[in-house]
Amino acid sequence: MPLTGSFGEMGGGGEGATYTVDDALTKMGFGTFQGLVLAYAGMGQAAEAMEMMLLSFVGPAVQAEWGLSSRQESMITSVVFAGMLVGAYTWGIVSDNYGRRQGFLITAICTFSAGFLSALAPNYGSLIFLRCLVGVGLGGGPVLSSWFLEFIPAANRGTWMVIFSTFWTLGTVLEASLAWLVMPTLGWRWLLGMSSFPTLFLLIFYKFTPESPRYFCTKGRIDEALSILEKISRLNGAELPSGKLVSDHIHELEMDEKCNPSEDTLLLSPTKRNDSPIVSPKNKVSSDTQGGLSSLLLLLSPELVRSTLLLWIVFFGNAFSYYGLVLLTSELSTQNKFPGLLLAAAIVDRIGRKLSMSTMFFICCVFLLPLMFHQPENITTALLFGARICITGTFTVVYIYAPEIYPTSIRTTGVGVASSVGRIGGIICPMVAVGLIHGCHQTLAIFLFEVVVFFAGTAVLFFPFETKGRELTNNSVISPSSSNSNISL
Repeated sequence: MPLTGSFGEMGGGGEGATYTVDDALTKMGFGTFQGLVLAYAGMGQAAEAMEMMLLSFVGPAVQAEWGLSSRQESMITSVVFAGMLVGAYTWGIVSDNYGRRQGFLITAICTFSAGFLSALAPNYGSLIFLRCLVGVGLGGGPVLSSWFLEFIPAANRGTWMVIFSTFWTLGTVLEASLAWLVMPTLGWRWLLGMSSFPTLFLLIFYKFTPESPRYFCTKGRIDEALSILEKISRLNGAELPSGKLVSDHIHELEMDEKCNPSEDTLLLSPTKRNDSPIVSPKNKVSSDTQGGLSSLLLLLSPELVRSTLLLWIVFFGNAFSYYGLVLLTSELSTQNKFPGLLLAAAIVDRIGRKLSMSTMFFICCVFLLPLMFHQPENITTALLFGARICITGTFTVVYIYAPEIYPTSIRTTGVGVASSVGRIGGIICPMVAVGLIHGCHQTLAIFLFEVVVFFAGTAVLFFPFETKGRELTNNSVISPSSSNSNISL
């Protein structure tokens, strides 16, 4: 019989009753507190999109003013991606060891400072250096998304993460509008300077941001986690569950002891269970012993290696195909992201993350297949439009799924490393796929996209478990064998 209630509920709220962060969030629901967190994290998402979008306006302007070659112009964009590759990994480790707030504070400082100074760059070399630093700061995007996700109740987490993703589209629209107003009269330097100000707002409102209670639980700082939950309770006008707040892996063991007491249960090590393996203390992330190498080794531990490698394949395939299709369809409006986001929002919490991603990947293959042969222009445009909708949808869902499969102690590290692998796909895509098309090898280029998308979709099918409706874990890893159960982790 599936266990869906908390131990506190099963114990009737009496002495010894316990509850987890997920129990508390589920009972309090999505309210004013989460709305404020969404606004702050969304501001960061929009700011990142603006910094990326401006590259398409600044590059040609700088090339004309400074007489740059095409290769030098493309380097302005490439160094941003290179910086993001480094930043995504670095800030993930920082935030897992020192807190989500510390992670996105440093990234905001780096992004704003380098972004604003870019407007004052006296020469090409300094501009390249500063834009690379902007990329390092932008690599912290997964920290903000993970921070927001850790405040959302499990039942509708997917839908709210899609709504969070719409801030990226909002940022691209704002940047395009700003460029339309600024570039003709004031020039590219003003655009660079003004585009950095949304990140400044993150710094201004930083003191009002709370730390993730899940992070506090992983560090054993239960009282501080409870303080945040009490603040959520006050702002949402909802009561906390009765009992004592505990970390989720302790809570899970208590539930087993309550529902299935036996000698075997009492003898089980608290670091490993037959039906749900969890990370042992040796490998557990801690602020004083965990380093970058050990974080990576933990991602490749027996409990996580399958999910990690498959996630890398999906991120690489997603970024490679997404940026390739964007380059191939530059004449299409950036607003065609909206249909992809709407599609993801409609299905992610209904049919699940795995089925959503695999379906959209394979439908993308269907859209691309006819393009291996010559098609009328209107048919080509329609097929590319459909392919971009699907890839946008998968990109949105994978950024929901990725933080859900990792324990809180290495969540942002796991998402950051996966995002870095995706950046590699974004970097090599123009050199390979678009290069083939410019060399009049369209059939080969489309076939390459087809293969990459197909393998990404196939990799999704081999993910060990579905995360729809599941509670996030603090120190444990979801067991594949229990992927269809309702046991709270």
